[in-house]
Amino acid sequence: MDTLTHALSGALLGRLIARPPDPAHRGPKPWQMVVAGAAAATFPDLDFVLGYVSELTYLRGHRGVTHSIVLLPLWGLLIAWLLARVPKMRAPGIDWRSFYAVVCAGIGIHILGDLITQFGTMILAPFSDRRFGWGTTFIIDLPLTGLLIAGLAASALWRRSRAPAAFGLVAVCAWIGVGAVGKSEAIDAARRHAAEQGIAAVAIDAIPRPASPFNWTAVIDDGERFHIAHINTRRTETLEAGPDDNLIRRFSSHYRPVAMAQWQVRERFGNGGQGELREQVRAVWSAPDFAVFRWFAMFPVLDSVGGSADGACVSFRDLRFETPGRDSLPFRYGLCESGSGWALVERTLAGWRRLSGR
Repeated sequence: MDTLTHALSGALLGRLIARPPDPAHRGPKPWQMVVAGAAAATFPDLDFVLGYVSELTYLRGHRGVTHSIVLLPLWGLLIAWLLARVPKMRAPGIDWRSFYAVVCAGIGIHILGDLITQFGTMILAPFSDRRFGWGTTFIIDLPLTGLLIAGLAASALWRRSRAPAAFGLVAVCAWIGVGAVGKSEAIDAARRHAAEQGIAAVAIDAIPRPASPFNWTAVIDDGERFHIAHINTRRTETLEAGPDDNLIRRFSSHYRPVAMAQWQVRERFGNGGQGELREQVRAVWSAPDFAVFRWFAMFPVLDSVGGSADGACVSFRDLRFETPGRDSLPFRYGLCESGSGWALVERTLAGWRRLSGR
């Protein structure tokens, strides 16, 4: 999830936890609980500072220790202690204990907000770097963000009631449930296609896409290649869109009804790679210096075989980020020959760019 949506979710949760205004109540006021929830829900994304160390450090560490359920109680203690020392948040009878519950809840709702996406979250860090993700929701979901804003706006109008905040969070959960239904339908469509075509599937999955909870990229993994189709599980006819149509319609038009799905094949090591070239591609994929991308990628496929001033270059990409209608393609990593062996690089529109750090 984007950081703004995380902050909104924490703010709405803070309003739900806050007690109604009461002159006799000496604890935090509702607005203070809203601020505390928003701050806590924003906190995990402070791991962006890892990018100032090196790009590889960021790739390895993003959604790591700050997103850990193991460390959540400790982060909650730290943030609650800091909030209790902010002048505007201080008052008689208020200390770190007053904010601890809402801060832990704010961090928790951030972690849940990332788990519903497919990027992967290391909730067991630092004891495990395994990445978890339910993949029910695209990383930027405007209706979900809108429901959070509506809940906060209603809470501002009905200040003495926590019902608007509760209704808002329930609506968000229901919307995520709609996405889960869409994913189940996409996986069922992929399973039927595999059975009809006699594909021996090692794994079947679906990648959430923008504009609709029913837009998906269905994925069948047969061990050597991925069979994919961009589908809308509820559409009965294709959606036409021209350059003058709105952005949402243009993005959504790429997803066809299941019955009209156009299945494509993406080779892990390239369909033209034979003999020495194919062995080189496999060698890059298996190289120790490429371990970071192997750990990061969910649906890796060969991106390019080319060359630099020093020698050959091979790059891979992840199908999670191959979004129809998007001009750029991020997270294309590979290895290029250098004087001392192989160097980890990113493939950009400008060419091969060596990554900093190790």
